[in-house]
Amino acid sequence: MITFPSKQPFVATTIFTKMSQMASDEGALNLAQGFPSFDCSDALQDLVKFYSKGHNQYAPMAGVPVLKSSIAAKTESFYGISLDANTEVTVVSGATEAIFASIHCCVFPGDEVIMFDPSYDAYDPIVRLAGGIPIHISLKASNGYRIDWDELARNITPKTKAIMVNSPHNPTGSIWDPSDLDAFANVIKGTQILIVSDEVYEHIVFDGASHASVLLHPELRKRSFVCGSFGKTFHVTGWKMGYCLAPPFLTAEFRKLHQWVTFSSATPLQYALAEYLKDPNNYLPLSSFYQKKRDLFASFFVNSRWK
Repeated sequence: MITFPSKQPFVATTIFTKMSQMASDEGALNLAQGFPSFDCSDALQDLVKFYSKGHNQYAPMAGVPVLKSSIAAKTESFYGISLDANTEVTVVSGATEAIFASIHCCVFPGDEVIMFDPSYDAYDPIVRLAGGIPIHISLKASNGYRIDWDELARNITPKTKAIMVNSPHNPTGSIWDPSDLDAFANVIKGTQILIVSDEVYEHIVFDGASHASVLLHPELRKRSFVCGSFGKTFHVTGWKMGYCLAPPFLTAEFRKLHQWVTFSSATPLQYALAEYLKDPNNYLPLSSFYQKKRDLFASFFVNSRWK
C-alpha cells in the first residue's frame, strides 16, 4: 500500500459541502453557498454565444486586452482611480485564484499573515500551503464585527508579511467607511506589510452606504492586491472569472504565480464580460436589487423567536 503525508492534514470536508448536501437531501433552501437561485441576464448569455465563434483558443496569460481595458475603465468610473490596464490589471479564474496567487507570490515559509475571523474558509489553508503562519483575530458581535485597529497593531510583528481584509465582509455583512481606511493606513504606514483585499461583494452594499475600497487610499493602494469577482457581480459563479488589481511591481510577481496556476481564463467569457462591463446599468443597480431580497427575507423573522 502506498502512503504519503497529507499536505493539508488540517483540512476536512468544508461546511459548505456539508450544508449543500443537507439542503439537497432535505429539499431545503440552501443559504450556505454564495450563489443565487436565478440565472444571469439573457444579454450576457447572448454575448457568450456570440463570442464563442472564433474565440476558443488560449487567451493571453494576463487576460484579453479588451477586458483588462474594460476593468480599468470601470474602476476609474466607479472609484475615480486610474489604472494601467497593461501593468495593473490581471484576469484570473475566479477571486479565489486571485487570493491564492496574491499570497503565494509574496509569502515565504515562516512569514505571518493576519486575517480576521469569521472569514472565507480558503484564507487559512492558502496561507499554510505557502508555508506561512496564519494569525487569527476574532471580530466581535458587540462591536458590529468591525476591526479593532488597535488590536491589529498589537498583532503585528517583524514576521508579518501580509494582512488579509474583506469588505463588504463575508459572512457578517459589516462594511468599512473612510475612517477605517485612515486607521488601517496609520497602522501599517512605514512598514513593508502587503495587503490582500477581498472585495468580491463591492456592489452589494445596503441602506445607501458606499463601499470603501483600499483603492481609495494612496497608502493602502500602493501595497495592495485587490481581488474582484465577476461571478458575484453578474450571477455567474460557475464561470470562475475574476481579476486582480495591483501596482506594477506587485502585478509582475502576481503574474509569475498566475501563469503556473491556470495560465489563462476562458477566452469567450472574457470577450463577453468585456462588452457587458461597458454598461454601468449592469452592476450599479445590484445593491438595491439585493436589498429588496434582504428586506423580504428579514420580514419573515418579524415577531419570531429569531433576532
